[in-house]
Amino acid sequence: MIVATPDDLDALAAVHAEAFERPWSAAALKVLTAAEGAVALANEDRLGFILIRVVADEAEILTLAVSAKARRQGLGRRLVTAGAQAAAARGARALFLEVAADNAAAIALYRTSGFVETGRRKGYYPRHGAPAADALVFSLSLAAPA
Repeated sequence: MIVATPDDLDALAAVHAEAFERPWSAAALKVLTAAEGAVALANEDRLGFILIRVVADEAEILTLAVSAKARRQGLGRRLVTAGAQAAAARGARALFLEVAADNAAAIALYRTSGFVETGRRKGYYPRHGAPAADALVFSLSLAAPA
């Protein structure tokens, strides 16, 4: 995985647009990646990326997106692993994320990556022409075993 640079943001925004109903623009990604504690990791072809933010000893996956042509090839798992490693290297002891309760593929990825469900936010994700979806909150311990 590579650390994404400002030159990568148009490609990452295109991937995000494939993956989400309400995609983030390159301009939005520029603001998010410039924030203190943020890092975006992408594969070499820029067909997938993960954006994390570390604050104190906690980290959050802000987004994870994989191009349709690169799905079901293990890229999402590699990005999650790289994101967790990057968060731990920056001092995080726990990694959190929110995922739509109806996103079965993402939920399976996070569960098989060791995340555990810790909460639910009712009506968190607005939907076009449909009721808002709940968000499931997941966490992963990054602390080394004692």
